[in-house]
Amino acid sequence: MGKNQVRIFAFGGNEVAPVGLVDKNGKAIIPDIAMQWKRTRETCEHIANIVSSFPEDSFILTHGNGPQVGNVLLRSEYSRPILPPLPLDVCGSDTQGSMGYMLAQILENRLKTKGIDKQVVGIVTQVVVGKDDPGFQNPTKFIGPPYTKEEAMDRAQKDGWIVKLYKKDEIGNEIWRKVVPSPVPLDIVEIDIVEAALERGMIPITVGGGGIPVVEVKPDENGVYHTNYGITFKDGKDMKIYNGVEAVIDKDLASALLGTMLIKRARERGEEVDVTLTIFTGEDGAKLHYQKPDQIDLRHLTLEEAKKYYSEGHFPVGSMGPKILAITKFLEGGGKKAYISLTSKYLETIEGKAGTTIVRE
Repeated sequence: MGKNQVRIFAFGGNEVAPVGLVDKNGKAIIPDIAMQWKRTRETCEHIANIVSSFPEDSFILTHGNGPQVGNVLLRSEYSRPILPPLPLDVCGSDTQGSMGYMLAQILENRLKTKGIDKQVVGIVTQVVVGKDDPGFQNPTKFIGPPYTKEEAMDRAQKDGWIVKLYKKDEIGNEIWRKVVPSPVPLDIVEIDIVEAALERGMIPITVGGGGIPVVEVKPDENGVYHTNYGITFKDGKDMKIYNGVEAVIDKDLASALLGTMLIKRARERGEEVDVTLTIFTGEDGAKLHYQKPDQIDLRHLTLEEAKKYYSEGHFPVGSMGPKILAITKFLEGGGKKAYISLTSKYLETIEGKAGTTIVRE
């Protein structure tokens, strides 16, 4: 595979688009493109410093796309009178292209100014999920803009959406949103391309937004594979044919899968590779009793300790929980060490002075 040490960096969508911005009246500001480029520049400055600190290592970038895919969906909603709506898999691919472009351009430019000749390449990546995944029976992932209950029910009837109560606003009005499945990632279609990029010394950007969710299509009794929009394929040989589905895959779980697949595939070739997974967040690592007077920074955890705290409910589903779960799967799948860190404190985190380090044993 090339370099012995591979560092996977999993970013949130807020590493490209700033979140939490408000105007003087307290109204939320949706970051424009200039703000997103500036935020990407800040992120890539940290990554360039890390790359220059470990010139012999390989790097892979993954990213979330929450704010970005929300914007794509909102544009699709506003343009409904004149343009056809976009399916969720296409929305995800849109964000992989745009965010990959921004990260690749800024990071490669910054590396050049440091005298580092590394190409950064965005890979539009499909991630396979199970057609029978329980998540399809109980969609839970909120996505897109808010609606009143009446608007949501109207869309459910007209467009076949599944909608659920999201929350109530400050004066008690119900806010409803569309929900989609969040199935478990099983395979990465473009894994060969990721490995080829590593072999060439490139920095691949992959499984953006958790990957474009696809399912494997089986042939009918006549050997015909039926995919979306009436498109069919037929061949005498057994093939892997994929079809996009309406879902959102957790980007941390997809990043963990990526790490375990790299380890497994290297071993099958008779090679050993040391892969670490770092999940970047807006907090300096995992904590017990988060935002309470008795809050405790968790600087070092074993896999068993992490699983224990997770099972006891210390890590909320909407924040640190999915990250701990992803790291658990990564370590159980062959990884030895993982980190939760701020981008600005990665070098301190790997020294045990910041963030959280989780080890298999």
